[in-house]
Amino acid sequence: MQTPRTEFAQALKAIAMERGLDPEVILETIKQAIIAAYKKDAKERGEEPDSFDYEVILNPTNGEAKVLAWDLIEPDENGEVDLTGVEKKDVTPPGFGRIAAQTAKQVIHQKIREAEKGAIMGEYTERVGSLVTGMILRFEGSDVRVDLGKTEGIMPSIERVPNERLNSNQRMSFLLKDIIETLRGKQIILSRAESLFVQKLFEREVPEISGGSVIVNGIAREPGVRTKIAVSSGQSGVDPVGSCVGQRGVRVQSVTNELGGERVDIVMYNDDPAEYIKAALSPAEGLTVTLNKKEATAKVKAPEDQLSLAIGRDGQNARLASKLTNWKIDIEPLEGSAKPKEPKTEEPEEKKKSTDESQETGKKEKAESSTPEPTKDELEGKDKALLSEGPEPKIEQAEKGSGKDVEKSKKKNDENKTEIADGAMTDKI
Repeated sequence: MQTPRTEFAQALKAIAMERGLDPEVILETIKQAIIAAYKKDAKERGEEPDSFDYEVILNPTNGEAKVLAWDLIEPDENGEVDLTGVEKKDVTPPGFGRIAAQTAKQVIHQKIREAEKGAIMGEYTERVGSLVTGMILRFEGSDVRVDLGKTEGIMPSIERVPNERLNSNQRMSFLLKDIIETLRGKQIILSRAESLFVQKLFEREVPEISGGSVIVNGIAREPGVRTKIAVSSGQSGVDPVGSCVGQRGVRVQSVTNELGGERVDIVMYNDDPAEYIKAALSPAEGLTVTLNKKEATAKVKAPEDQLSLAIGRDGQNARLASKLTNWKIDIEPLEGSAKPKEPKTEEPEEKKKSTDESQETGKKEKAESSTPEPTKDELEGKDKALLSEGPEPKIEQAEKGSGKDVEKSKKKNDENKTEIADGAMTDKI
């Protein structure tokens, strides 16, 4: 005959279903709580409960509990305790149920929370290295607390992208980097600065990667600035770079948007280190690579017009290429690649000034020397102009007369000139 189910059994099942826990875990939690309650009660009675080991037999149907005790047994060399032949005594005190219930209540709640969190952590442990979506709850200094739904995670400042703006209640993707033990229990560590974060974003956006037809061979990143990712084909007829870029760049643009505008370079992987280094240094072209396999160094020569592209701003392109290929890269200009510029010669300032002055003087002299001689008509015109200024013709007429008349005429002419001069002076005044 089956024992009828009681409230205890129904409550136990309800808790297990609601919390998603194993009923056996809850039973074990209750047993530990009852032992803790018994030890506390025994100490209040003046007993020494720590000198015994205990076991609780709990009836899952009716909830009745018995406390059994026996003397402590030292473990053997392997750390095991042999209970064969050990006599266990029922030490359940009268009225223990009420005392045990009060003490066990808090312990049960605590153990259930721990068991629930352990189940959640077990679920997230399997997802380490994958993407999760969460909402930013709050900022704890430079760290960020994130709501993941069932639990919370934290993104330390070192795992944040520099200069990335984050706001409360903002939903975004994170890399579940690790789960660590702390004084408060297990803690989920999130990241957006890891190189693996970019790879996982591509796996989400590019089905060919998750399907295996496109292989990610390497990735190098400077968070918030630039990333280089090398891909190859795992299936004939598949263009790995084109698959990652997507039609009209929609796939790589989706990744870039998630990264807040971070630049992403997708390059073709090559088994030949020299060709791989050339691809890694894109967008620079026309490069020549000389390898030193013993020291794992590569000397790259770039045309003059490609040198700045190969090196990148502050050496960024070269650094990422070196990290991507695992080769130390030295970049030099290619000899004879640049067209020689004609030297522009400039005269010294003093010499230039003296030259200009001599040229100016020469021009003036030339102008003066080139002035034409006045013609006869021009000379006669000048004479007529001079004669028109005063009564000179009277002198000429007087000269035709007698000498006396000439003298009178000259005298009168002088007087006229004086009058004319006085009149001119008067006009000027």
